[in-house]
Amino acid sequence: MANNIIGLAAIAAIGGCAVALQGQFMGIMSKSIGTTGGIFVNYISGALLAIVLLAAQQGGELRAWTSVPWYALSAGALGLVIAGSIGYTASQLGLTTAFTIIVATQFVISAMLDHFGWLGAATRPLDVTRFAGIGAIVAGVWLTSK
Repeated sequence: MANNIIGLAAIAAIGGCAVALQGQFMGIMSKSIGTTGGIFVNYISGALLAIVLLAAQQGGELRAWTSVPWYALSAGALGLVIAGSIGYTASQLGLTTAFTIIVATQFVISAMLDHFGWLGAATRPLDVTRFAGIGAIVAGVWLTSK
């Protein structure tokens, strides 16, 4: 993994750009067609792209879906919560404040999952350095929402 950190960071940065753009687009749709309508359009367009990708891969590993833990199958429903909360709060609070709150919460929950190894996460203890980094992000919520 360390040998490919630049490539992995680039992929993560592309994902970050996509999340920011999606937030803006979801905010626009939330104002125009409502949050639920925006979620619907978001998921239909994503489903169409997923179908194309699966077709290109002749189904990939999709047949093994029954080996996935039951709780992991809730990812789609959680995606609805994510898309809805982004669409609604981005148009109300602005992108920066909405995403800072979302990301700070994500870091706190992720640190708990890592620390305790919950839901199949690899155990990574929360040390002072990680705790300070998360604290700085949480402080960023206050700074960006002023």
